[in-house]
Amino acid sequence: MSVVPLSEVAPGAQALVGGKAAGLAALLRRGERVPPGFCVTTEAHRRGVLPTAEIVTAYQALGAGPVAVRSSATAEDLPEASFAGQHDTLLGVTDEADLLAAIKTCWASLHSARAVAYREAHGIAHDGVRMAVVVQRMVDAAVSGVLFTANPLTGNRTEMLVDAAPGLGTTVVDGAAPVDHYVLPSTPDARPGCAPPELLARLREAGERLQEHAGTPLDIEWAADRAGALWLLQARPITTLFPPPPRTGPEPRVYVEFGHVQGMLQPVTPMGLSTLRAQIAGMLAALGIRAEIVAIGGRLYGDLTEQARHPAARKRLVQLMAVDFGPRAQAAMAHVLADPRFAPRKGAAPRAATPSLRTAAAALTGIVGALARPEAARARVHRAVDQLRTAAAAPGDLRTTADRLRFLRARDTTTAAGDLTWPIVAGLLATALPQQLLKGVATPGEIHAVLAGMPHNVTIEMDLALWRLAQQAAPHRDLLLGTAPHELATRYRSGTLPDLGLTAFLHRYGHRGAAEVDLGVPRWAEDPAPVFATIANYLRVTDPDQAPDLRFARAATTAETTLQALTAHARRRRPVRGRLAGFLLRRARALAGLREAGKFAGLYPLQEMRRQLLLIGADLTESGRLDRPDDIMFLTLDELDGLPPDTDLRKLVTARQAVHRREMRRRTVPVALLSDGTDIEAVLPRPAATGDLRGVGASPGRATGRARVIHNPATATIEPGEILVAATTDPGWTPLFLTAAALVTETGAIMAHGPTVAREYGIPAVICVPAATTRIRTGQPITVDGTAGTVTPAD
Repeated sequence: MSVVPLSEVAPGAQALVGGKAAGLAALLRRGERVPPGFCVTTEAHRRGVLPTAEIVTAYQALGAGPVAVRSSATAEDLPEASFAGQHDTLLGVTDEADLLAAIKTCWASLHSARAVAYREAHGIAHDGVRMAVVVQRMVDAAVSGVLFTANPLTGNRTEMLVDAAPGLGTTVVDGAAPVDHYVLPSTPDARPGCAPPELLARLREAGERLQEHAGTPLDIEWAADRAGALWLLQARPITTLFPPPPRTGPEPRVYVEFGHVQGMLQPVTPMGLSTLRAQIAGMLAALGIRAEIVAIGGRLYGDLTEQARHPAARKRLVQLMAVDFGPRAQAAMAHVLADPRFAPRKGAAPRAATPSLRTAAAALTGIVGALARPEAARARVHRAVDQLRTAAAAPGDLRTTADRLRFLRARDTTTAAGDLTWPIVAGLLATALPQQLLKGVATPGEIHAVLAGMPHNVTIEMDLALWRLAQQAAPHRDLLLGTAPHELATRYRSGTLPDLGLTAFLHRYGHRGAAEVDLGVPRWAEDPAPVFATIANYLRVTDPDQAPDLRFARAATTAETTLQALTAHARRRRPVRGRLAGFLLRRARALAGLREAGKFAGLYPLQEMRRQLLLIGADLTESGRLDRPDDIMFLTLDELDGLPPDTDLRKLVTARQAVHRREMRRRTVPVALLSDGTDIEAVLPRPAATGDLRGVGASPGRATGRARVIHNPATATIEPGEILVAATTDPGWTPLFLTAAALVTETGAIMAHGPTVAREYGIPAVICVPAATTRIRTGQPITVDGTAGTVTPAD
């Protein structure tokens, strides 16, 4: 079938007529007013020959005259990819010859540079896409435009947006001229425009009707003719919205995202969500908060509504955000607390975790003891880490899936042992308190300089161990630089690589990796390709003065010198405070590096849990219920426990993997959401535009170099002296820091992993730079000022 009227397109015919035609046909079946037309199907495109006679006949049946010729690719108007503007549309086509030429133009647009780039960005294979073409009678439009049934700028699901312009809607969709902009429901002082209130009311009714049927917010193109009739020209899902929180009652609620605390913005696998949820709940309990943890878009958010409304608890929320959540979360929470809907209420019950007297006494004893005897505290931490590593191993008698599930259910992935916790807390306090004690005496940059070159940090030790491994591997430089990391990993696993010393490194650090808090992500021991990529980066360091171990040593020497000078100055200005601050800064250097030890130890049980899950996955694969063992990471423990025998899980896993891939492509994640879907940052006042990109200084110093924008550290290349620009970083990224001149991220907190390690290496860092990975180009010269919190592009 080469040509089919839109009114005769059957449900499920997208492969034949493409996404746009399928959507228009669905509107017609629901009784909506759609301009009549026909579709030149993908069968004609596949053959590559225009069915001229059929097209002319259909055109004449339409009444000839002006028509719109519109692309309708099979990968168009999808829930995850709209293809808006990627293929061609031609309006006002008025004769048969021009019609045939316009159809060919639409066919050719399938392979335009922009369409090819769009498919590649969305992971859509080129060879499976076909092009159909829709031909519709033109509407003699008095006004036309686009209706969004949710606010695409803020994510608010209770608002609709209308963009409208007189005449044809081309100026709206191509941005060629100013348009009238309306937010529905309209405010009383809304300015008049080309769309009268009666039309806006009809648009809102149509939007509510179509969205209810579709079950998702829609982007609807429309036109009102000169007789006042409203025509629908297209309806497709809005693909850019972040998923909303789960539905609750009528009162608004506020949710804060936790992934950036761990330096992780990518979605977590379903299996990883369950363990990470328990870890986050434990972290909040340590801060005196109990909050419901919910999954939104594959990320975990905490419901802090009760704390925001409680008269006492709300007073410390903004300060709490500073601990690990960072400036972006602070600004969002300050906005929430100023919102009358979150005004304090008498009798509001914060979900507070009240420590017992025994816990409080243990905390006081542990913190004071660590400050008094830091060497002994470090020894206790190291013993606790070793004990957790030993305890993580599974017993040798696990034979069946049921055995392994019982083992997994009994696992405690938290690392709350006192010998591990209180020295870390003591180090964090010793780091934070001097900033208050030395206000007016020392700048934050001077205090940060004291915290550079910090010893006793297991992540730093890991990075430097990898640097030493690269030095040992120097005789194999050509092999390591000339072979792809994944090929090197394959050869390592098969035993065909020369002895590089990698086995010893992986024995100590192989339970780590990027996004390592997610059970669904392979560890370096499973896939050492990222390690080989980092070794290659290190082998490119040819200037001995830039050797990472020497840079770290210089940072430590500078920190000790700065500490002495700062302490002497502070004691002269304020003797008591200066003496106390000097003591705490010395203890910070002795203890603050331990902050990575808790996470390092907590990864041991996660590694063993992953190993057991993969063994269960192998059994399910052998029985034909999964395609691959690691597909099990797209299920949950609860689902595995209640699984009926012989259930085929492949369809469920495939659907979840598609959602996961879509979320992996998302470059921005809201730091805080309201229950109506509003991204709180999107409604905050915008700072005045300047030539500099502004963020928050997190590690002092100034560096100029060429930017290297990196989205995935697994196989990333960064040349010595380049500036690393990323959305966020976690410990799996830190080996890249050793050769970077500076760090720029879009999110983070001053005490988070990335900035902490940057300070300890002595490289400047600026965090919370909005859209840094899109506003900065790889190769672009930039200057990073970690003291001022600015990034200055050279061009």
